[in-house]
Amino acid sequence: MHYWLVMPAAGASQRFHGDTPKLYAPLAGRTVIEWALAPFLADSRCAEVVVALAPDDNGWARLGAHGGAAHAPRSPAMSVVTGGAQRSLSVRRALAALEGRAGAEDWVLVHDAARPCLDPQDLERLLGQLAQHPLGGLLAVRAADTLKRARETAGPASVPEVAQTVDRTGLWRALTPQMFRYARLCQALDVAHAGGRFPTDESQALEWQGEHPALVEGHASNLKITTAADLLLAASVLQARHD
Repeated sequence: MHYWLVMPAAGASQRFHGDTPKLYAPLAGRTVIEWALAPFLADSRCAEVVVALAPDDNGWARLGAHGGAAHAPRSPAMSVVTGGAQRSLSVRRALAALEGRAGAEDWVLVHDAARPCLDPQDLERLLGQLAQHPLGGLLAVRAADTLKRARETAGPASVPEVAQTVDRTGLWRALTPQMFRYARLCQALDVAHAGGRFPTDESQALEWQGEHPALVEGHASNLKITTAADLLLAASVLQARHD
């Protein structure tokens, strides 16, 4: 099999509060986005990588060697597009760049640029379990913590209060990559955008169409860099993996 990789990387990183945008923050000798790309650049099944960057991005050009491809023994073709104001718009623009090359039934993997700790074994599990699936699915982890639904309280110094404890039975945390058929994903995103809706992940766009994407269990170490403190956790994961 082969697949195409789309990587939305046009987010504003508002919660990161670092001197460098989080995608280009140094992490264990590379940048965050280089680690995010690494499993796919090393995979012979990856036909092409399309990265959706912010219009004012000035970090990609400084990476050189096509966003970390110098670290990979074999590199697929790579291109960049200008992303949109919403994650789903960035994904759709990247998918449009594959038109004419990606077949309707081809697999597309969408992976967050801020997830530098994807375990190659999780990638293998996703590809293996979904290879014959008619729709596709996503990596996810079962909810393990006790979950609380909050309610807002009045007043300038108010803090949220617990409204209820949520039953975590059957709840999962969505991760990436998410893996879907090219034409079906394009169509689901087009319908959502035409209705003024912007899904927070690819699975949600297909759920809105009445579909039921498959859940493939991954590792919680596939964390997303949101704040600067997350870099310390990611560095620990990568260090332990390469010791």
